[in-house]
Amino acid sequence: MTNKQSLFDTPFDQLPNPKQVWMGVPGSREEGLGKLTMLTPEVVAAAAATEIKTGRRVTMAWELTKLDYPNLNRQPCHHRIVPLLDGVAFDDIYTMNPQQSSQWDGLRHFSQKVPGRSERVFYGGTTAEEINDRNNDRIGMQHWAREGLAGRGVLIDYATWAEKRGIQYSTFSNHQVKLRDILQIANECDIVFHRGDILFVRIGVTREWDTVMTRAQKQQYADDANPQHAGVEATVDVLRWLWDTGFAAIASDAISWEVYPPQSSDIFLHEYVLAGWGMPIGELFDLEALARTCEELQRWTFFVTSAPLNMPGGVSSPPNAMAIF
Repeated sequence: MTNKQSLFDTPFDQLPNPKQVWMGVPGSREEGLGKLTMLTPEVVAAAAATEIKTGRRVTMAWELTKLDYPNLNRQPCHHRIVPLLDGVAFDDIYTMNPQQSSQWDGLRHFSQKVPGRSERVFYGGTTAEEINDRNNDRIGMQHWAREGLAGRGVLIDYATWAEKRGIQYSTFSNHQVKLRDILQIANECDIVFHRGDILFVRIGVTREWDTVMTRAQKQQYADDANPQHAGVEATVDVLRWLWDTGFAAIASDAISWEVYPPQSSDIFLHEYVLAGWGMPIGELFDLEALARTCEELQRWTFFVTSAPLNMPGGVSSPPNAMAIF
């Protein structure tokens, strides 16, 4: 089998199968980390040395109570405070779906079709039967939690860029962030991407939810059987760019990162990025303070850390993410 390093360095158009770049033996650390194996100690150390300059810190977790009107049959977070020792102390109890607020999509979240097989499979060929077996933690969130995510973060602030150009859109529509716009923003901000970067794309979902939408509009979204989510366009060119640039993970304040529903019957980025490459997808990150800080400092790169929940067999997790400038 082609070794890990050569596959990561192989151009997209030369991959044996760009939809199934599966690493490691079943159940292994390498399989469980997926593309996060790119975040080697050397990559992390170099990012820390070049990006941590002022010590300013910005977190990227939206309130756990948001989306307080979620769609896709997801439930809002419930938080109870309970007394302990007759009121001498208190505990709290959370009932939550991590997908309802800021979250990493784990490798158990989304599957893909494989030619010759009737059932869809997850990264590495993991089956739904394996995921439903609670004694099986293959490609579970515990792999990411044990090592954490750390490295160089890069922000593409599409929301600010579009606003300056008079481009109006709702983030609850099928508005597409084009690859050409991402590249234009990178050029204008003098961003040079590095292998192992963690890409953040801000389109303004959390801002619109918090400052524009009424309660009635939020309820209407929650009740919509066919919701629309603005996001990055899903094209072969986007896939090629994500792979050839060498990102270790991607994240956004969007609900599904890519535009939803898919605008093409041929390409759904989740099938490639999660089920094919083992690359984390972050969604509903609160990037508002991050964008303000980047604008103030006139730099759109930073050191980023994230410590997912250490849940064996976990499907997703709050990111517990922080940018350090």
